[in-house]
Amino acid sequence: MKPLSGARRAACLVTGAALAMLGFAGTGLAQETITLKLHHFLGPNAPAQTDMLAPWAERIEEASEGRVQIEIYPAMSLGGRPPELINQVRDGVVDIVWTVNGYTAGLFPRSEVFELPFIHTNDPVATNLAMREMFDEYLAEEYSGIKVLFNHVHAGQGIHMVDQEVRSPDDLAGKRIRIPTRTGAWVVEALGANPVSMPVPDLPQSLSRKVVDGALIPWEIIPALKLQDLTDYQIEGADKTRFGTTTFQVSMNQAKWDSLPEDIQQIFLDNSDDEWVREVGRIWRDIDDKGIALAVEAGNDHITLTEEETAAFQTVLEPVVERWVEEVSAKGIDGNALVEAARAAIAKHAQAN
Repeated sequence: MKPLSGARRAACLVTGAALAMLGFAGTGLAQETITLKLHHFLGPNAPAQTDMLAPWAERIEEASEGRVQIEIYPAMSLGGRPPELINQVRDGVVDIVWTVNGYTAGLFPRSEVFELPFIHTNDPVATNLAMREMFDEYLAEEYSGIKVLFNHVHAGQGIHMVDQEVRSPDDLAGKRIRIPTRTGAWVVEALGANPVSMPVPDLPQSLSRKVVDGALIPWEIIPALKLQDLTDYQIEGADKTRFGTTTFQVSMNQAKWDSLPEDIQQIFLDNSDDEWVREVGRIWRDIDDKGIALAVEAGNDHITLTEEETAAFQTVLEPVVERWVEEVSAKGIDGNALVEAARAAIAKHAQAN
């Protein structure tokens, strides 16, 4: 046999190396798939999953070319109750959560500024962008132990009532109203009603059993909870003005985040950026509009207050902002600065939309 020439020897070495690499890949030494568990409190058919969480997860999976797989576990299917989600992600029981900040009262006091009535009014895109703009300077320290991928709000709290038309704060006197957070409780108290705290999945049964007379909640949840069959009236202010909102977060366990390769971290950041939170705002506005359309089609009355009626609610609810400022200031947080910054940021982004 003739000895191989230098060129042929080099070619054989390259081919051999390539075959060896394929062999290693075939034996399982290729890059491993990173599987992450995302836990949340609503059902699998809720728009929060179908319109926001699932598309977001799919974008990340596609951008990673299959290196990341995000398994979504809805309806607390991994155990616990909604208020436990934040500790589940902090403790590493799950990798990612979507949760309501206010389900754990007082844990995210700075972020509450965006929940206050007539700070967020009717533009979830503007409020989402304002939260992002203010995050590093004003909010970040209360999110220790987790990597916040994005915060957002829904379209805002409307008033849902059984057997009660509402045109003024006096119409709510003595009524029992479900509230989502402690700021929602303050809104209800200022309106002369009695707040009843519960996670949103408990609301249908509470309405059917007449535990509550109504709820402070957005329109988007109407289809998921079939509220069109359990309520008669949906009330909001002029120009879709709402009476506060709820802040949410999609966050990852910090240790899990730190363990991810830098390029995978960048994929998460790229798909959770300003443009994404704009889209999230549009998603929640769209599903809110669909929710009220369903209620009207079912025969419910959608009441839009006049500007004068809306102003009467604003007058009654302004002390809620003052109450919040006083409470957080006692904890060493500059509440007035947060209110001023939030209002300015929301106004700026509303004008830019």
